[in-house]
Amino acid sequence: MHDLRLVREQLAVLRDGFARRGALDVLGPVLERLDALEKERRALITATEERKARRNALTQEVAKRKQAKLDAADVMADARAVGEEIARLEADLRATEGVVDGLMLELPNITRPEVPAGDESHNAVVATWGTPRAAAPEPHWEIGTRLGLLDLARGAKIAGSGFIVYRGMGARLVRGLLNFMLDLHTAEHGYEETWVPFVVNRASMTGTGQLPKFEEDMYGLREDEGYLIPTAEVPVTNLHRDEILEPADVPRSFCAYSACFRREAGSAGKDTRGLLRVHQFDKVELVRYARPEESDADLETLTRHAETVLERLELPYRRLLLAAGDTGFSSAKTYDLEVWAPGVGRWLEVSSCSNFGDFQARRANIRFRPAAGEKPRFVHTLNGSGLALPRVIAALLEHGAQDDGSVRLPAVLHRYLGTDRLG
Repeated sequence: MHDLRLVREQLAVLRDGFARRGALDVLGPVLERLDALEKERRALITATEERKARRNALTQEVAKRKQAKLDAADVMADARAVGEEIARLEADLRATEGVVDGLMLELPNITRPEVPAGDESHNAVVATWGTPRAAAPEPHWEIGTRLGLLDLARGAKIAGSGFIVYRGMGARLVRGLLNFMLDLHTAEHGYEETWVPFVVNRASMTGTGQLPKFEEDMYGLREDEGYLIPTAEVPVTNLHRDEILEPADVPRSFCAYSACFRREAGSAGKDTRGLLRVHQFDKVELVRYARPEESDADLETLTRHAETVLERLELPYRRLLLAAGDTGFSSAKTYDLEVWAPGVGRWLEVSSCSNFGDFQARRANIRFRPAAGEKPRFVHTLNGSGLALPRVIAALLEHGAQDDGSVRLPAVLHRYLGTDRLG
């Protein structure tokens, strides 16, 4: 969420930021309404304060008349009338503020100046690693099915399309990857491991920006007013919602495993083969609370931590700086990490690493004291997948496929799976 002072004092900054996202046609009218409502809100505040001052004066006059044993009925009637007017003004103010708050939740973050303007065609490749394999004998879903690692048909039977059953060494591969990633991020990268709920309330989803905009993509639990999480970003970022952290508590880094649940309501028919787009998947998430002056450097650090996973898994990848129009709603700057999958001949996103500035912290009210006794400030929040499993598994199967039908595993996984190959 933005500081309301931007609407009041720097409306042009918001207009320019939304134009860079290609969203000004939609959000321009919202800004105009917000501008008008903010002026109305301030006028109501002024009118309310004036009436309260008038009521105080009348109350004092009543006291003087009573002390002088004079009739105060007319002044008391005026005071009651002013009190009724104050109640009406305060009701109007609450209603106006409710509309303003709702509209503010609809506004996306403003991207950093170095983020290219425009849509996804303006995404910039800023780094590459490894040599992509030219081709694989089979796509991952054929490899996984043939080796008994994936049971796509029974996943669909149990839950519907987009749900996967891993079997035998396929299930052990999932467990091994998760353990490897958590071990790496905790032991070498210094993250605090957390185990968080897979169900969150509406306040948590609103705090990180999933709600209200993306409600149709979420699995809601109507009777409990909860949601299955789309990513561990939501519960982990909200760990310190509505808290003021002490100077020693920031910066802070967390990692967590979670299952993730996404309806992908607007993605019907896209990338549905195998593991490319699923409704439930496993992921290790990285979350950081940063001091504002350090968050840009922290984004580079967090992204390198995610890249280290791919390098240890021997998977060629590239880093993209996303253009403003392709940057997520809450993010100020995002790097996507894409791994090459030779069996499908495509780059597949396996991580998005983002700096949100204070956008999420304002929504979730996460603050810290820069030093003892100083006024609290909003933290900057960052997160990134470290990594999401389905497409990583697809790339591992396709890169490791051998002529004899087996799949060679990278050395880092041997101790987790007890073998150097599958099949």
